[in-house]
Amino acid sequence: MHASAHGPTPAHAGPATGPGRWRALALLCAAQFMLIVDVTVVNVALPSIAEDLALGRSGLTWVVAAYALTFGGLLLLGGRLADLLGRRRAFLAGLTVFTAASLLSGLAWTGGVLISARAAQGVGAALLSPAAMAIITTTFHGPERHRALGIWGAIGGSGAALGVLLGGALTDGPGWAWIFFVNVPVGLAVLALLPHLVPAPAPRRPGDPRPPALDLPGAVAGTAAVALLVYGLVHAGEAGWRSPGALAPLAAVVPVAAAFVLVERRVRQPLLPLRILTDRQIAGGTVLMLVASSLLLAGFFLSSWYVQHRLGYTPLGTGLLFLPAAVGTIVGAHGAARALGRFGFRPTAVAGFAVAGAGAALLARLPGGGSAAVEFLPGFTLLAAGLGAGFVSATTTATNGVGHGNAGLVSGLVNTGHELGGALGVALASALAGPSLAGTGGMSGFRTAFAAAAVAALVTAVLALRLVPPGRPEANDGPVFAH
Repeated sequence: MHASAHGPTPAHAGPATGPGRWRALALLCAAQFMLIVDVTVVNVALPSIAEDLALGRSGLTWVVAAYALTFGGLLLLGGRLADLLGRRRAFLAGLTVFTAASLLSGLAWTGGVLISARAAQGVGAALLSPAAMAIITTTFHGPERHRALGIWGAIGGSGAALGVLLGGALTDGPGWAWIFFVNVPVGLAVLALLPHLVPAPAPRRPGDPRPPALDLPGAVAGTAAVALLVYGLVHAGEAGWRSPGALAPLAAVVPVAAAFVLVERRVRQPLLPLRILTDRQIAGGTVLMLVASSLLLAGFFLSSWYVQHRLGYTPLGTGLLFLPAAVGTIVGAHGAARALGRFGFRPTAVAGFAVAGAGAALLARLPGGGSAAVEFLPGFTLLAAGLGAGFVSATTTATNGVGHGNAGLVSGLVNTGHELGGALGVALASALAGPSLAGTGGMSGFRTAFAAAAVAALVTAVLALRLVPPGRPEANDGPVFAH
C-alpha cells in the first residue's frame, strides 16, 4: 500500500476493499464525466443561447471561458484543500456547488447570470475533480489502479466527444437550458449514493499530526497566475495575440508567477512544494496531460467548425459523426491501461502520441468537401484513440506511487495541465486556422492548424523518451513524493 512519509491520516480514508470500491469508481467517473462534458457541450448551443439571451460574440466567448477560467485557476487550491479537509468532504462540497450552479445556468434569464453561473460551476469543478482523482489513486493499487485510471482516462476524451452529441441533441430537442439541467439529477444521485461507498474520516485523535496550514499567499498568487494565463489565452483565440486583452494578462503572468515562486520558497508549508516540479515522474505526467488536452480540445474545436460550416452538418448530425471518436478514445485508453502493465510507462506514452500524430497528419490533408466518412473520420478517430492513450499515460505516470498526503495536490497539478492545455489548444487552433474560420482562407487555415497538431504530437512522442521514466508500474511502487 502506498503511503506518504507520515502515513495516511484518518482524513484520507477511501472506500473499503471489496466490490464497493468499483461502485465508488463508477460514481466518481459519473461526476467527472459531467465536468468534462461541460467543456464542450456548450459549443453547439451557443447560437441558441445568443438568440435567447441577446449575447454578442464577446459574451458568448465568456459563456465558455468563465468555466475554464475558474476551473483551471483554482485547481491547485482545490487539490490542496482535498488533502487538508479530507477527500470525501471536498468532493461532496464541490459536487454540491457544481450541481447548484448547473441549475442556475439552466434557469439563467440574462447573459450575466449565465456567465456568473458558469464561473460558479468552475469553482465546484476545481474542488471536485482533484478530490475524485485522489480518492481513486489512494483506493486502488497495483494493476487495479491502472485499470481504474484507464477508465478515468477514457472519461476525459469520450466526455469531450459525447458532449458535442449531447449538446446537439438537447439543443435541437427541449432547448439549450437542458444541457445544464441534465447535470442536476446526476449530481443529486451521486451526492446521495457516494457517502455509502466512501466512508467518512475517523475522528482525529490527540496523537495524530495536525494538518498543515493553508498557504493563503501562495494560493492567491498561484491562482492569479493560472487565471491570467487562461484569460490571456482566451482573448488571444478570440481577438488575436496582439490584442490588449491578450497581451496585458499574458505579460502579467511572469511577474505573478515569480511572486508565487518566491512565496513558495519562503513559507514553511507551501501550497506547491517546488521540489515536486523536479520529480521526473510528476513533471513528465503533467506535461503529457498538457499536450494531450491541448491537442484533443483543438481537434474538437476545428473539427466541429469544419463539419458544420464546410460539410453542412447540423449540431445533432455533428454529434453523431463524432461517436467513432468517442469509441476510439475509450479503446485507446483501455489499450493503454493494459499496455502499461506489459510494456511500461515510456513505450505506452510514445505509442499513444505517435498514433495521435498520424491522425492529425491525415486531418492536415482535409479537402474542402466530400464524404466525411472517407475524408474526415479515419484521421479524427486515430487522433482521439492516440490521445485516449495519452490521457492514461499522463495520469498513471504522474500519480503512480504518490503518497496519500499529496495525492490531492498531484491530482490538482495534473488537472491544471488538463485545463491549461485545453485553453492553449483552442487559442492556438483559432489563431492558426483564423483565415478558414473567417471564411476567407479556404482550407489553408485548417490544414496549417492540423499540421501543427501533428508536429506537436510527434515531438511529444520523441520527448516522452526523456520525460517519462522507464519501467512498468508494478516495478515502481514506492512513493515518489512525500510531503
